[in-house]
Amino acid sequence: MLLVGMAQAQQSDIEPLAIDAAIEQTAPIVPQLTHFMGREIAQTMHFTGAPWLVRESRQREEDCRLLLDALAIQPGQTVCDMGCGNGFYTLELAKLVGPRGLVYAVDVQPQMLGFLARRAAEEHLTNIRLVLGTPNDPRLPKGQIDVVLCVDVYHEFADPETMLAKMRESLSVGGRLVLAEFRGEDPTVPIKPLHKMTKAQVRAELGPAGFECNQEFDRLPWQHLLFFGVRSEP
Repeated sequence: MLLVGMAQAQQSDIEPLAIDAAIEQTAPIVPQLTHFMGREIAQTMHFTGAPWLVRESRQREEDCRLLLDALAIQPGQTVCDMGCGNGFYTLELAKLVGPRGLVYAVDVQPQMLGFLARRAAEEHLTNIRLVLGTPNDPRLPKGQIDVVLCVDVYHEFADPETMLAKMRESLSVGGRLVLAEFRGEDPTVPIKPLHKMTKAQVRAELGPAGFECNQEFDRLPWQHLLFFGVRSEP
């Protein structure tokens, strides 16, 4: 049994998540897709690259505080940091939702969740639930998530169609899926093209999954921020 949790979880009413070590053997086999709807799928960032996520220059380059403000997170909400890595945004989301809220931090690499657990314990944050997802299942509760945030991670999904379906199932009534992606239309954004997406690409992929874009935020230095709701049935 592999325990991924926070050092101070015993002081909270939120229990650390116990993960069966056999999960990778029991999870459905994911086809090794190389492309989706004409787009090449990028490889997941390896946990050894985690320091890049908390680099000193990130606020200056990406204006992360502005991104958080644009989300308009409310105290008491239940949110998900999808592809959370070592928790750069998870910790800030936990502060925004407050003690009555909850953050599901999902990643496919247990090492990343371990990094996050240590950082959360250092900041005495106990409203975070760590979830070891699989490449085609974020393992979120159905109908409970107010905001699913994907920061520079959607383009790495190994099975985008299934993941979009699972995230849609997890959203509460009126819940939102928010994607931040480096702007593929802008050659001056200093990110490899494989890790960038255009607005047209994002809409084309999320539309068939039942999402509609109802808000755009274009004030970030390098990224699009696109807000999606579940499309109403005709």
